[in-house]
Amino acid sequence: MQRKAYVPGTAALLVALLAGCTSGSADSGTTDDANPGEAGTATAVAQPGKYRTLPEPCGAVGQSTLDSLLPGIKQITDAEQRAAAYAGEATLTYDTDRKVGCRWKVESTDATDHLLVDFERVVSYDNAVSDDNQAQTIFATKETAADLPEPTTSATASASDSASDSASASDSVTPSSSSSPSATASGAGSGSTSASASTSPSVTASPTGLQPRTLSDLGDEAFLDDALSSSGSTAQQRTVTVVFRTSNVIVTIEYEEQPATVGVVPDSQKMQDRARKLAAQLADSLNG
Repeated sequence: MQRKAYVPGTAALLVALLAGCTSGSADSGTTDDANPGEAGTATAVAQPGKYRTLPEPCGAVGQSTLDSLLPGIKQITDAEQRAAAYAGEATLTYDTDRKVGCRWKVESTDATDHLLVDFERVVSYDNAVSDDNQAQTIFATKETAADLPEPTTSATASASDSASDSASASDSVTPSSSSSPSATASGAGSGSTSASASTSPSVTASPTGLQPRTLSDLGDEAFLDDALSSSGSTAQQRTVTVVFRTSNVIVTIEYEEQPATVGVVPDSQKMQDRARKLAAQLADSLNG
């Protein structure tokens, strides 16, 4: 009869234990439900850029384009030397997935022409900054360093028309065009010619629409620089630079010409047209 006194106590203990287990299960369920909420508030990682590789730079420029930019190639009689001139020379690089380039240099009876094509793939190492945004920052730095003049209304309106009207004719220019009398008159367009203009009557101000400027019809953003330099008694050298960005790749084209004759000024419009046409071809190949 005394054993019956322990039964209610034992039952109560079992009830208490069962209630504790049930309560623990409910608490653990609440804790598990909180984890997805915490993951949902994590900072999103910025998107990678469109491009993961770069083109082979020395093969990026077609032979007909090189014929236009470097007229002296056609004057090379030796087949091996001409083939080497077309092939160009790769620039030094330590990571072909990040930066590559190629140079060409050809002399003719009228001038010496240089061409550089450079590709840079931008990668951001900050999870909060996308590759595209990092490329925008680097491009802005290059544009600031170019120190482009303030655009004028007439220059902005005529720049695109001037380039498109003459781009189709640029490939048919003969090697002697850079040393023609008309080249001396019209070839003075440059953001850096003001100092030379005061000492040489053959150098005039930049023609309207040919001064250094931003370009609205190339890649995501682009600019063109045009500089005319003079070294004492030597011929003046013109350098036309086109830089454009498409997604996380920045492309730089430097096109230089130095006439063989002192007093002859390289034609600004022809050089700009040729450089812009090459830039458009490279932009199309990247997007293709």
